[in-house]
Amino acid sequence: MSRGTPTSRSLTRVKSTSAGGVSGYTESYPVDGIPENSGRFVVRGGARLAGDVVLAGAKNSALKLMAASLLTPEPCVISRVPRITDVFTMVEVLRSLGVAVDFEGDELRIAAGDGLSDCAPYELVRTMRASIVVMGPMVARLGRATIAMPGGCNIGPRRIDFHLRGLEKLGARVEIEHGFIKLSCDRLRGAVVPLDYPSVGATENLLMAATAAEGETVIENAAREPEIVDLAEYLSSMGACIEGAGTSSVHVQGGRPLHGTQHQVIADRIEAGTYLIAGAVGAGDVTVHGLEPHHLELFLTKLHLMGVEIQEGKHSMRASRSGPLRPVDISTLPHPGFPTDLQAQVMVLLSLADGTSIVTENVFENRFVVVDELNRLGAGITTSGHHAVVTGPRALTGTVVEAPDLRGGAALVIAGLVAEGSTEIRGAHHIDRGYEGFADKLTALGANVTRVQADETPLARTTGASARTLR
Repeated sequence: MSRGTPTSRSLTRVKSTSAGGVSGYTESYPVDGIPENSGRFVVRGGARLAGDVVLAGAKNSALKLMAASLLTPEPCVISRVPRITDVFTMVEVLRSLGVAVDFEGDELRIAAGDGLSDCAPYELVRTMRASIVVMGPMVARLGRATIAMPGGCNIGPRRIDFHLRGLEKLGARVEIEHGFIKLSCDRLRGAVVPLDYPSVGATENLLMAATAAEGETVIENAAREPEIVDLAEYLSSMGACIEGAGTSSVHVQGGRPLHGTQHQVIADRIEAGTYLIAGAVGAGDVTVHGLEPHHLELFLTKLHLMGVEIQEGKHSMRASRSGPLRPVDISTLPHPGFPTDLQAQVMVLLSLADGTSIVTENVFENRFVVVDELNRLGAGITTSGHHAVVTGPRALTGTVVEAPDLRGGAALVIAGLVAEGSTEIRGAHHIDRGYEGFADKLTALGANVTRVQADETPLARTTGASARTLR
């Protein structure tokens, strides 16, 4: 049975069957981005987590590979795609452009064909910032693109001028009118494009556009994230010539015709870090599978310094703890620095450490928006500018809190795991954007977590059990 989203203008709640044969539902999201039935997570604290988690594909890679499929009229097949709201939204974006998309299990089949639209609809783009990455492929394939200014998590402004200035360097003309970005070109031409900041989105947009630009493009001060490498490997399998992905200088020999391909998405390093922290808060023993440890090298180093025992395999990481936690200072930075997407979750762990830690946020200015909610649970966190002072150890107590964004919502669920009593995390739709089967995977590790809809009916599982207990 097909598990693709419907072709209507909203993501409706549809019965589906996972790759493992487990029936489930996807939640309804209308086109204005406000969930019709947001729901909540209810967590009863005190359980020790132990077991293994098989990681889903990386959200921040899958979305970009989907956009890159616009570069060829031939079919592309992408596997290990997470069944999360952001992916469903991108499916709708592609379909609105005239692309044929089939989503079966964890496999996406995308055929951009001919006759693509050059306008990405406002009602979809405004709900997810990652949709801005269709801009580069569209102008490369069609010579024109119109796209609404993007939306997404409320974690502060994420400048798109890096994208636009880079595309202008390649020969695109840019106009901004009434909240829409309009791009056009006669032909893209290779150029040296220095980025003021190693923006992931800008690097991705330029990388995709450069495959169609005549001659060589060099992206200087490029982002180095593993997801950039995954995108480059996907484009290379389509026939592109790319060197240096994962370094600060990426070279693209453009102008080659691209063809269809098959590719497996890399595992989600942020999901991996989230489950390792979830195990560590309760002195548990959790192993995640499917990811190379070097993708989280600094993060794992910080966990070790805090007193968490780390064991690394070729494609796995195990985190266990039996003793007290120690404070450490953390500064978020672009890869290979400490990931900003794990900052909120690690603050929960630091709240349990014996001493004071300082967390410095250097990537997004509103990443501390979750602090007030963590303090409602009993955390001792104060903020000043882009610094947070975390004082521990604190005894957390369950209450009702509101998820402010995707990663902040995950942090609140983790805090609920160690809080006394029950914690209700509202705004579950934020968490649904980036974590596949979050409650199911935590429950399989031994947690007492329920995903509940607004009408108090538990949400059926959307995936098969991806974790199994060790004990």
